[in-house]
Amino acid sequence: MTRWYVITGGPSSGKTTTVDLLRQRGYRTTIEESRHYIDLMRLGGHSVEEIRSRQGEFQLNVLALQLAQESELDPEELVFLDRAVPDSLAYHRLLGLEPSPALLEALAHVPYRKAFVMDLLPLHRDYARTEDAAAQHRIHELLLEVYLSLPIPVVRVPALDPEARVDFILERL
Repeated sequence: MTRWYVITGGPSSGKTTTVDLLRQRGYRTTIEESRHYIDLMRLGGHSVEEIRSRQGEFQLNVLALQLAQESELDPEELVFLDRAVPDSLAYHRLLGLEPSPALLEALAHVPYRKAFVMDLLPLHRDYARTEDAAAQHRIHELLLEVYLSLPIPVVRVPALDPEARVDFILERL
């Protein structure tokens, strides 16, 4: 078992804000690989619409980045992850995609100490987020379903102000 804690939840649930605040408090954190992938592809001249139109390819590439990121983490170091491998399964289910062998293999050996699922906040759209409110809620439900099916504790984080959410998480490690 690692000392890795997942921060997850549907779009606009405050994951990245929470992870950024944890980083500011001196904790080791990771980046959200789906946003990172979109940013890399945009630098290569691709539009968000083009990237998102190839969902199978998108999901496989995000998974590869997530697996690479996690393989470089020290299992003994306390780390907060901005999403993790199980999020990929939720998105595969949302999109009706068959999980890849790499995803299934990774899910067979879940290394996380605990998952913190952030309750939703009002949907905020930006260049990378294309979901509407219905999709936001569906993704959130699927994430809860996936994480609750895993052999790790799941803690729901209420919609508090950002600093209070960080305190809430730290009190429950």
